[in-house]
Amino acid sequence: MKLDPSAFVADPEFIHELELHASPVFCGDDRVLFRQGDRPTGLYILSNGAATLTINAPQSGEAAFTQAFPGSVFGLAGLIFDDSATHTVIARKGAQVGFVTRADFNHLVHTNPRLSLLHVLANKVRILGQAFLHAEANFPAQAAAL
Repeated sequence: MKLDPSAFVADPEFIHELELHASPVFCGDDRVLFRQGDRPTGLYILSNGAATLTINAPQSGEAAFTQAFPGSVFGLAGLIFDDSATHTVIARKGAQVGFVTRADFNHLVHTNPRLSLLHVLANKVRILGQAFLHAEANFPAQAAAL
């Protein structure tokens, strides 16, 4: 099953505000940013290059995947809802990635009015995760149809 990569792309103004507070993440080789089931420590912004997202269906052992576009934000829903990651993200060699810590993110949410679209984006990511989990029971049938 292939996921829609545009589901992770955020508004450019939102990205810009986050990047002002992000620390660079070195990706000289492929780098796991976080794994499915990890607790959130912050969020990641893909500025340039590529990243792969995978979601493993625990009951069937099947996986859904996609390549992420620059402008994608990873870990947003986990921070907002204090929930474990629903997917694994691997930044590919040479990717330009920024990291915003949980503390910095929380400060930004409470002090920066430009981040008001935050809940809309988080809901979009959460809906994608819920849709996948809902489809998990039918995953083998859907995979056979692909």
